[in-house]
Amino acid sequence: MSSTIILVHGLWMTGIEMTMLRHRLQTDYGFACVQFSYASVTGSMTDHVRKLRELAQAQQCEQLHFVGHSLGGVVAYKMLEATHDLIPGRAVFMGSPLQGSSAVSAITRWTLGRVAVGEEVRKELLDGQPRHWDGRRDIGIIAGSVNMGFGRLFSDELTHDSDGMVTIEETKLDGAKDHLVLPVTHTTMVFSPTVTAQVAHFLRDGKFDHSMKEAEG
Repeated sequence: MSSTIILVHGLWMTGIEMTMLRHRLQTDYGFACVQFSYASVTGSMTDHVRKLRELAQAQQCEQLHFVGHSLGGVVAYKMLEATHDLIPGRAVFMGSPLQGSSAVSAITRWTLGRVAVGEEVRKELLDGQPRHWDGRRDIGIIAGSVNMGFGRLFSDELTHDSDGMVTIEETKLDGAKDHLVLPVTHTTMVFSPTVTAQVAHFLRDGKFDHSMKEAEG
């Protein structure tokens, strides 16, 4: 069965940082991969969702999966929430602030922080309502527990139970099929072979392998 993954990068990124993840998913696990890139700071969330939907609708495969890192998981979630006619498949969100972001809240107290994050991201992560998934597509979530990262410079909430940018609690989603915490940071999770293995496992089986808990931090 042909399976394609659309990868969605996070805030301030371009997709280049997902090259190793993409290569492993293709070479080691046999998935075809497509990178979705968007202007995370200057673009509008409405445009991001529309363009991701158009890319998804253009795919020709039997299974269509989504893998989003950080803000990319929020973009993918919003597209899936609003779209009902896609090819069946699953989704994995890695370090995605699905329930808001204490780091963004802290960063945007500063003028330069508001400029760096962008108004669209600030509104999406601070003004939105709690998210609840309806379950029509299996969603798995990976959170990191190594609290080393940029966000710790701004928010005291990231000194424990976080990946250094997003707290474990912020990644949780009512209605998700599975949730897994691994010892990685917000940045290193996209380079970890264990994280990649867990992504592939969920996309194939609809659940993570909770017996495999080690990963590079």
